[in-house]
Amino acid sequence: MKRIVIIGATSGIGKEVALAYIKQGWKTGIAGRRETALTELQSISPERVETETIDITQEDAPVKINNLIEKTGGMDILLLCSGIGSQNPMLNPDIELNTAKTNVEGFIRVITTAFGYFRQKGRGHIAVISSIAGTKGLGIAAAYSATKRFQNTYIEALSQLSRMEKLNISFTDIRPGFVATDLLKGGKYPMLMNPRKVAEHIVHALDRKKRIAIIDRRYRLLVFFWKLIPRRIWERLPVKNG
Repeated sequence: MKRIVIIGATSGIGKEVALAYIKQGWKTGIAGRRETALTELQSISPERVETETIDITQEDAPVKINNLIEKTGGMDILLLCSGIGSQNPMLNPDIELNTAKTNVEGFIRVITTAFGYFRQKGRGHIAVISSIAGTKGLGIAAAYSATKRFQNTYIEALSQLSRMEKLNISFTDIRPGFVATDLLKGGKYPMLMNPRKVAEHIVHALDRKKRIAIIDRRYRLLVFFWKLIPRRIWERLPVKNG
């Protein structure tokens, strides 16, 4: 039986991906901060789902992740879905620092724990949900776009490290655009995607072990043109929430 551990499975994309793997018959370890939501997911298939309440911003997260891996009977894929982000043009420092606490500090805790497990095993697959926001600095969400760029670069570095150590570890950097989750509640966003459809794209990308997966076709086109814009022009563009 194949095994996947999903960190951040209580809502949104993480929950939909978890449901997809549970339906496929995978042994699935799920984690998040809300125990009630985890229990509800586990009730779908109690014999195939293990749970652990984890807050990745807390120092005990690595211990709890290893507990979940053990309960799941090991893991073949680690998928990190936990992340936060806010539009913060006023640069409220509490919002910026809290974003970094989750998307950088928490991210490092999860990914280093997974890499350590797969390093001992000699193989594995680490996947993270970052964002297309990591491809350009967005003035209305400075911390969010910067932390997502950090995640892109960190995964790139670990991919190189894996090859240096001759480990068979695959990496998938999943970069969605706007998805209709609680993270975007209350705003107006163009090309808003359904979490279930996004989950289908993610499962397909993981099956193919794609290195970078921009979801979906519209956003791949958008990112292509973003990268063509010179910095001096980009920095003068009034990029705003629709």
